[in-house]
Amino acid sequence: MTNVLYLYGGWPGHYPYDIAAWSRDLFDELDFDVEESQDIFTLDRDLSGYDLIVLGWNNALTTEDLSDSQEKNLLDAVAAGTGVAAWHGASAAFRASLKYHFLLGGDFIEHPGGEAYPQPYRVTITDRDHEVTADVEDFDVASEQYYMHADPNNHVLAETVFTGEHLPWLEGLRSPVSWVRDWGTGRVFYHSIGHTPADLANPNIRRLTKQGLRYAARATKPSENE
Repeated sequence: MTNVLYLYGGWPGHYPYDIAAWSRDLFDELDFDVEESQDIFTLDRDLSGYDLIVLGWNNALTTEDLSDSQEKNLLDAVAAGTGVAAWHGASAAFRASLKYHFLLGGDFIEHPGGEAYPQPYRVTITDRDHEVTADVEDFDVASEQYYMHADPNNHVLAETVFTGEHLPWLEGLRSPVSWVRDWGTGRVFYHSIGHTPADLANPNIRRLTKQGLRYAARATKPSENE
């Protein structure tokens, strides 16, 4: 059994409790044994007993931070083999924690179309041979289009291209949408989609997320077709 800590909550503008309902369906399909927490002080515990930590926490201010012990417990657990999976607002959480973003592999910087603006954009799979992107096709989104500052050593799985509609100098520029990376012996998976539950309804993003969860947890894929 894959033991998972699912930490979610914080700023309500990212609908963490609605997203949690969507996430539970994926956890059930993956047969994960999940402990849910809405208490950030959960990270003050020893986290090394989990196979995967899923970060659905959302912050509203750039000054919000993790304590030194929370940073250390999280980073130490992942370095020792615990996986991390996260999406959308996780890259805007704990903005004052440099170590957290070093682990995650990137930061949300801006959505040029504006907060909550349903910007139409295309997500293009850049590595079709990775197990996380197996059978995932390019797809369209109408939501916040994140401009990311990302670690150049991430293994990018998908990206988007800006049209320049809102900031003309961004025309043709690319930003990663999803990546994986290693931290010690642990695996990290992230994608930037999920401002609202409706953004996650596309079967391609559902498959990408599910396979990313499995990958980060090093869980065995069931023999039956999904």
